[in-house]
Amino acid sequence: MPGLVVFGRRWAIGSDDFVLPGAFELFVRLVWWIGILVLYTVHKGQFNCPGGGLLHSYLLGLLILLASIICALSALVYISMQGTISNPGPRKSLPKILYTRLLLYFPEFIWAVVGAVWVSDNSVQCEKTVINGVIGTVIASWIIIVFTVIGVVIVFDPLGGKKTFYLPDGVSRNLESSQSGQLLYNVKSSATRVWEKRIRLLCCCIVQDDDHRVAFTSIAELFRNYFSDTDLVPSDIAAGLILLHQEQDKMENCPKEPEEVLCHSPSSLVTDDLDVELESAAHYMLFAAAAYGWPYYVYTNPYTALCKLNGDCCRNRPTDSDITGSDRHNFHFGSILKITGLQYRDFIHISFHNKIYEIPFFVALDHKKEAIVVAVRGTLSFEDILTDLSADCEDLTLEEVLENGFVHKGITQAANYIYQKLINDGILNQAFTIAPEYKLVIVGHSLGGGTASILAIMLRNSFPTLRCYAFSPPGGLLSKSLADYTKHFIVSVIVGKDLVARLSMPNMEDLKRRIVRIVANCNRPKYQILLRGCWYEVFGGDPDDFPTELDGRNQDALTQPLLAEESLMVHRSPSYNALEEESRLSSPPQYPHLYLPGKIIHIVEECSSRRLCSSDIKYVARWSNETVFSSILISPKMITDHMPDVVLKALNSLSQEHGSCLSC
Repeated sequence: MPGLVVFGRRWAIGSDDFVLPGAFELFVRLVWWIGILVLYTVHKGQFNCPGGGLLHSYLLGLLILLASIICALSALVYISMQGTISNPGPRKSLPKILYTRLLLYFPEFIWAVVGAVWVSDNSVQCEKTVINGVIGTVIASWIIIVFTVIGVVIVFDPLGGKKTFYLPDGVSRNLESSQSGQLLYNVKSSATRVWEKRIRLLCCCIVQDDDHRVAFTSIAELFRNYFSDTDLVPSDIAAGLILLHQEQDKMENCPKEPEEVLCHSPSSLVTDDLDVELESAAHYMLFAAAAYGWPYYVYTNPYTALCKLNGDCCRNRPTDSDITGSDRHNFHFGSILKITGLQYRDFIHISFHNKIYEIPFFVALDHKKEAIVVAVRGTLSFEDILTDLSADCEDLTLEEVLENGFVHKGITQAANYIYQKLINDGILNQAFTIAPEYKLVIVGHSLGGGTASILAIMLRNSFPTLRCYAFSPPGGLLSKSLADYTKHFIVSVIVGKDLVARLSMPNMEDLKRRIVRIVANCNRPKYQILLRGCWYEVFGGDPDDFPTELDGRNQDALTQPLLAEESLMVHRSPSYNALEEESRLSSPPQYPHLYLPGKIIHIVEECSSRRLCSSDIKYVARWSNETVFSSILISPKMITDHMPDVVLKALNSLSQEHGSCLSC
């Protein structure tokens, strides 16, 4: 549904978004009106107290005002229930009703002030029940007014007042190139500035330097590019995700693609190789999780962690290891020790320093596996999020790769920072001086997994035998040539429907197209989609079979966009210019396809509930490839499957199962 246009500007709310909030306010107003009516009726003849005349007028006026608001809300909710997301025609009269409802806020504000003045008057000596009723009325009025103001601020679109340039076919071709270019530049610049201000506001608590400013601009352009060709409001996106999830669940029982399932017998070499890698991955996942420090330790041990850490906080820091960055009370290092089970002397270098493109890591000696482990921390701060979102591509030159590949810019800069520390500061030389026969292993989770992968590529020449384990790395990381090159020394581990492992700009564009298509073609009102979707997510059951315009169409027709779909993709919000189409046709893609690194182990649940609270989960692992992760899957577990404790639990479960099979 295109954004609602009132007061001459577009707002980030649709005309069908007033059903649920309007119904809730209608219920509150009805209860309120009945309560005031009962109060007025019971005390009708008892207004002869000091201030009683004003009280009588106040209650009578309040009853009339509430009745007017109830009528306006009833009409607003009824009209908002009509039509569908892509068919706002039956709701064309809603702006007029909305104007009427907003006008009623003025007398309500005046009545709230009058009530507050009456209550604060010390000369009023009416019955206590009446005074308490008026106090409740005044408080309720101010609460509703405050929440209304907050709601207006939330749905305010800073670009909604910009003039839209809708140019008919042929007109745009006749414009001077300089004129059309200037119009396009102005609109793009305005949108970028708005997104940049939003990002700066969210990151107001961190110190901002030149790197931050460059990152803010880059991320703002990313968001502007992504949202520039649709006219959807947030509730449309929520409805689209609900529909996609239910459609996806209906298709889960269908046979899977051959590329996603690799059958093998227990005695095959493939299985043996997988079991070995799973055992190693389970071991090294401890290091990747430990890199998060005390937040992870407290999260996984909520009742005992603080007590255990407090016992170690007064100990002196080890002199054998080099620690940089802030670790107040020694909580981070104490947590790393407890998670990994290593000793103080096993750590070569620990860095808690954290800025944009500079993430914490540690280097330790793993005597069990005879390895020097470099563990890189994942996303845990605003600076890390900015590094994640710096998703532009840049070249990575390697002599061994015939075709130079593209890599994620922000993660590559983070890997280069650690590379400089390891090589230029002599950290790896120091480690190999202590344990020259050990191998080099680089591990990390999430952002740490992506950074570890690119760091492994950078170090491959100097350490040909190195191995890298990337747990839940970002999907948009390496170009195809680099991804193929890393299959010899990198193993990626993905659990279930992990969102981050499928995140890339092409996948996000695909998700946007799928949302627009399913939302535009659904014949149900939005409030029904949201209500049934919430019920389905919380209580389960069978997916709803929402009728769509796709029903009954032949296969050839399905390849053509429907009229409603075209309107949502082509109809610009007032913040964007139709001239952008011309720019897109002539420019190369800014975000090429990027893939997961190395060989991929995909761990999925077997015979378990889809619900978040499911217990007794059994996992199965298989080798997979990057094409399986070329689409974002909607699921309640798309976030939890990414969490480090879930990844570690899955790996430990598989490792223990393999160990028990060997003992049998």
